[in-house]
Amino acid sequence: MPEPETEVLPYLTEGLPGTGGELKQTPEDFIVEEIPVYAPSGEGDHLFLWVEKRDVSAQFLVKILSEKLRVDSREIGVAGLKDRCAITRQMVSVPVECEPLLEGFAFDGIRILQATRHERKLKTGHLKGNRFTLLLKETSENAFANAKAIQEKITEFGFPNFYGAQRMGRDNETLRMGMKLLKNEKVSAKYFRNKSLKRLALSAAQSCLFNRALSQRVSAKNLHTVQQGDIMQVCESGGLFVVEDVAAEQQRFDQRETVITGPIFGPKMKQPADQVLEAETAILQEFSLEPAYFSRFKKLTPGARRPFLIWPKDLKISQTADGIQFDFTLPSGVYATMLLREFMKNETAAMTPGDS
Repeated sequence: MPEPETEVLPYLTEGLPGTGGELKQTPEDFIVEEIPVYAPSGEGDHLFLWVEKRDVSAQFLVKILSEKLRVDSREIGVAGLKDRCAITRQMVSVPVECEPLLEGFAFDGIRILQATRHERKLKTGHLKGNRFTLLLKETSENAFANAKAIQEKITEFGFPNFYGAQRMGRDNETLRMGMKLLKNEKVSAKYFRNKSLKRLALSAAQSCLFNRALSQRVSAKNLHTVQQGDIMQVCESGGLFVVEDVAAEQQRFDQRETVITGPIFGPKMKQPADQVLEAETAILQEFSLEPAYFSRFKKLTPGARRPFLIWPKDLKISQTADGIQFDFTLPSGVYATMLLREFMKNETAAMTPGDS
């Protein structure tokens, strides 16, 4: 089996010199704001709280809200996990019974900016995307000129939608446990007792396999070349289909109507065909895995397709007294650190804690 922890992911902008620099020296260097799928209705049995946190982890936020608002943590809904070393603004839902306690809420690093009623609890994944303002410090010489050249290429060609290294866990422990679970090998007892840990481990394994598939396309320099048997996603609707007419689908891809997708292995994943199927099957074999292994965890590893490429919206770069500021918007589940990695050309971006 290959050693995923030693794999260095390729750059799409290889050949263009980077900016170097450091990300997240202070929480103010990494500002992220959720873009909700919908606004709360103003009526119902739940409260949607618009919360700002500074240097507070997602888990600690839920813990403090649970204690201060006297509610079971399982009754608290969040759409996405947000960075610790950052200033983040996000939606959190709690039962409406918490309303009388909001006025007296006070905790260093957490502010409740707004509270509005809604009919249902907020579910994981119910966010449209995230808006980022990031500051890169201690950059190298000619960093701003280098950044503008990379910006031009990414605006035209997008950037690879890799999962960040943080998804694999500290020292890749989460990834290793996920691989062992899939192979029905012995794992630490906590991964059996704790469903969320098991979900994270299996997801890390799926993410590693996706990264390998994407890495191969980047290295082969055919990430923008539609192949017979590729699974395409319609950008507007999210619908998936298998490529049969390569010339026609290449044209739609070039017009950004569709995007090539990669595998999130599982029993419900839409299967590619022809050479693409062969390549994805070879990746499983490389890791000593079989498709049937994912069926053992049908609810945790149902399978899906994930776009290989992302075009950031409203990507702006400006020079400040402290460094280079990046402003952009990404869909939910896309790692801002993977975009910054293309600019920095070092691996400190890839190792920075998560941002989806």
